[in-house]
Amino acid sequence: MSVHQERSRSADRRVRVQGSPVDSCPAPPPEAERGSVRRITVVGEEVLSRPCREVTEFGTSELSALIDDMFLTMHVADGAGLAANQVGVDLRLFVYDCPDEEGIRHVGHLINPVLELPDPGSRRLVDDVEGCLSVPGATMAVPRTDRAVVRGFDKDGRPLVIEGWGYFARCLQHETDHLIGHTYLDRLSKRDRKDALRQMEDRREDVFARRATKAAGLGR
Repeated sequence: MSVHQERSRSADRRVRVQGSPVDSCPAPPPEAERGSVRRITVVGEEVLSRPCREVTEFGTSELSALIDDMFLTMHVADGAGLAANQVGVDLRLFVYDCPDEEGIRHVGHLINPVLELPDPGSRRLVDDVEGCLSVPGATMAVPRTDRAVVRGFDKDGRPLVIEGWGYFARCLQHETDHLIGHTYLDRLSKRDRKDALRQMEDRREDVFARRATKAAGLGR
């Protein structure tokens, strides 16, 4: 998921890492400092359109390295969230570094997530602009619930429950969608989907150039 300019991050925000409050967290977070930049897949590639596999082995160096790489790749692309299939790996895993409506910055990763939404009678749908790192340059209004809970595990197999409100709830829903083979384009009308794809064709090269420049500036 991409970050919009009006939601810029601030160093003095309250922070939650893996759902727990902490005094501070650097930007980019420590995982990104250890990672390598990977290519981000683009809508139309097969890995984005099929359900991802469950993670069955926890605590491995390969899993840790993947998470580190995803954090750095997300940072270079100015993202708020990134799913594993967006770097070509079909595993049920996503990372996030995302603000919510109260100015709290949420940072972490979630493995084998299960999304829980409020009951239909109590949920509130909000239309807000949404972007995706795999649909470079395009943004469209997408209806999402304003609250979401996701249950899953960390990289060592410890259970996690992450709750989000507002923009962070949108991020959790967006990334969980990726892992079942959906992008936000699948939630649009045919007309809006065509509009988003036209935006992508017009802007993708500029987006790729910005990412390359940022990666080069970091020496990656």
